[in-house]
Amino acid sequence: MTQRILILGAGGHGQVVADILLQAAANGNPYEPIGYLDDNPRRQGTQALGLPVLGPLAAVSDISHEGVVIAIGDNRVRARLFDTLQQRGETIVCAIHPTAIIAADVIIGPGTMVCAGVIINPGSVIGANVILNTGCTIDHHNQIGDHVHIAPGVHTGGNVVIGAGSLIGIGAIVMPQRRVGAWSIAGAGALIHRDVPSETVVVGVPARPLRTRIVGNDLRLNTTTPHDA
Repeated sequence: MTQRILILGAGGHGQVVADILLQAAANGNPYEPIGYLDDNPRRQGTQALGLPVLGPLAAVSDISHEGVVIAIGDNRVRARLFDTLQQRGETIVCAIHPTAIIAADVIIGPGTMVCAGVIINPGSVIGANVILNTGCTIDHHNQIGDHVHIAPGVHTGGNVVIGAGSLIGIGAIVMPQRRVGAWSIAGAGALIHRDVPSETVVVGVPARPLRTRIVGNDLRLNTTTPHDA
């Protein structure tokens, strides 16, 4: 039976999700993306990849569908929406590109997005509502928490743990057996060679913490000078 899917978010990220679902459908998966919901009034009535923007997010209960994908990049916003939709009994589906290579024993939670060229090696557990972005690689026996975003081109070594809500920036590398705490951020190109505490921002090669505070979705920078981990 074909699953009619609503995509929540019609920006660039939403269009990547739409492409994944269309590619998956072309490869025999029972998905039929029917359109986007987006709160940006300028997107109402427009189309992207041949799919219409059908209304704001609040219209999700008014449109017949069998599943939703949350296509919002901000981890905290995505997490809140995920929890709300789960409480309402929505089916939150995964969007997995047919070119992704996923070991047979990998566990993937609901609502997770796996983009083109992603590799997930044996023993890894991927949480709910995660973004594994284009061309990232997750080595063996990783634990990726809920609501994490692993950006394009990231590589993790074996036995890595990424805490819930964290963002690992474009092209970063996480060395084997390292841990990144919940709701932390690794900057683009960072080399994470030591454990990163929760709610910490690290940048550079090797990665070092910035003296910042994470307030909601914002970073409050106290100094531009990194200090030793």
